[in-house]
Parts: sequence; C-alpha cells; structure tokens
Amino acid sequence: MRGVILREVGKPVEVSDRLTLRRPGPGEVRVRLRAAGVCHSDLSMCDGTLPAPRPLVPGHEGAGEVVELGPGVAGPPVGTHVILSWIPPCGNCYFCLGGQPNLCVTARSAAGPPTLSLGDEQAHAALGVGCFAEETVVDARAAIPIPDDVPFDVAAVVGCGVLTGVGAVVNTAGVRPGSSVLVIGCGGVGINVIQGAKLAAAAPVLAVDRLPGKLEIARRFGATHTTTPDGLADAVKELTEGRGFDYAFEVVGRSATIKQAWQATRRGGTTVVVGAGSLEDQVSFSAAELFATERRLLGCLYGSGDVRTDFGRLLRLWRAGRLDLDGLISRRITLDDVGDAFTAMASGEVIRSLIVF
Repeated sequence: MRGVILREVGKPVEVSDRLTLRRPGPGEVRVRLRAAGVCHSDLSMCDGTLPAPRPLVPGHEGAGEVVELGPGVAGPPVGTHVILSWIPPCGNCYFCLGGQPNLCVTARSAAGPPTLSLGDEQAHAALGVGCFAEETVVDARAAIPIPDDVPFDVAAVVGCGVLTGVGAVVNTAGVRPGSSVLVIGCGGVGINVIQGAKLAAAAPVLAVDRLPGKLEIARRFGATHTTTPDGLADAVKELTEGRGFDYAFEVVGRSATIKQAWQATRRGGTTVVVGAGSLEDQVSFSAAELFATERRLLGCLYGSGDVRTDFGRLLRLWRAGRLDLDGLISRRITLDDVGDAFTAMASGEVIRSLIVF
C-alpha cells in the first residue's frame, strides 16, 4: 500500500508504495483511512522536536472505516465508521477508572508486534496510529465508532486538534463563564482553544500570534481581541486592569511562551500548557513566585478528554452549530502533498491541511 515515510530527522518525507501492513491480531482491527489531518505534532516528529522511531509513518489524526477484525474481536464491526484515538483507553487501569483515561498507557504498552514493514525493514506507526497511509492496524479500543452520516473530513479533525483544544478549556481548566482568557499560539490547536473559550462563554478572549494572518482567523473563531507578542503587555493592562488573565493557554510548546503565558496570568489564576514541546527545553520558575502568587500551572494531554464520550460530545456541538469544524480545513490534499503541507503549516498559511483518500 501507499504511505508517507520519514527516514531521517530533518529530511523531507517521501511517499512509498512498498509499505506492507500485517493482518490484525487479537484485540486489533484494520481500518481503511478516509481522511487524516496534518497536525503540528507530526511536523515535530519529523524535525526531531518530539522523539519518534524511524522509518516512521507519521499521522495520528484520522478517520476511516473498519475493514477487518482480529481473532476474537467483537467490535467495532466491519463497516463501522470510526475516529482513531492515539491514546486508546484500556478501561480498567488506575487512570481509566479514576476518570483520567487520557493518561492511560496500558493499551499502548500491550500493543502487539509491529504492524508495518517497508520491504525487509520494520517501519513504525506514529503514536500507534500512522494515519498517513491508506490503511492501519490499531488496538480495537483506539477505533471509536461515530454515526455514518458524519463526514470523514469533519471526523478526522476531531481526533486530535479539536479534542485537544476544546478539551483544554472545558476539561483541563474548567473555564467559567465571564472569565478572561489568553491564548498564545493560533495554529490548529490554538484555534480550537479559542473555540472552547467561546463555548465556555469566556470574555474577553485575547489571541496572540506573531503572524497577522493567524490573528484574523482567530477573530473568526471567537477571539474578541488580538495582538502580536509585542503588544501583550499593553493588552494585559487594557483588558484586565493589569491583573493578568484568569486563564492563559500556551499552545506553542516552547519555554519562552510558557513563561510569557505564566507572567500574563493573574494571581490565583491558571496557566495551561497545551503545546507539545521538546524534552530538552527547560522552563524555570523561582520558588517564591510559585507559592506567593498561587497561580496554578497545568499540563494538558489530549484535552484531558475521554475519547469514548468526548468525540460524540464534540460532534453533537458541531451538529448544533456551536463548533465550526468545516472551517478548520484550509486545504484538501493527497499523500503526495504532505511535504508541502508541512511547509504551509510552518509558514502559517493554513489551519489544517487534510489528506483525503
């Protein structure tokens, strides 16, 4: 089958028709991809910011149709439309039973033998999913059923960017109506943080990005105010009387912007780190500022969500006109265009490029 391959960090990806996918084993299903979003985390795996084995089939935000069940697998049945989850909840561990299934590592740890090969060489599916290929084999618990009438392109973006961004607001932070919100970074996930703030009836909502084009898009999705980074200090004075924001969301994944969000958070407020950063990029805080300000610093993995229920909840909001999912898709592309999609993402030209199969 065809798929995108990363052979070397920092080098362009290539498309190969020599990928082989093994049949699903116990507890697994085979899914034919119909749509896959190009997420910034995919670029981060390709440029080395996030560690990943190679050769790698990138992609972790996808939707498709179940076409084969492994031995003893009861479902989802063949023909079911599904969104793929890159953190499948096992349903039985400490975290799943405790209401934090996004922190489950049991299902991924119990994964079977590698699913992909490239000629005589083993290949790896990014985050256990590998959506930038025509088909994939995943843990059956990673295939979350959705109604058949939901378009695959809409479903795909829910699989990572929407759940991560909206979930950061409604799940991780629990933003209350009327709260002031700051969002630093207006890429695909940041735009969905803004959508989440709008859903939560936050006001004001300030979007910060270095690219003016992204700020225009941020207003379209619910930001009430926008600024480039050099205008943030003035915006804090204007919008919060100098106190700082009730909630600040960092959606870049860099130490400098994490500290910027922290410093723009009011005393007793909450800073949420949503951006996926490097293991080597250290953030420092003084002991005094941590206790004296009573600010909360929270990490956010996968929107602190439960894919078994949150995918459906987000799709209901989309049906009701409360979430704009169609508008997130800037370009529809093929596997051959993934390299160009990474370039467009890095330059800020797009919210989401979507691979259509």
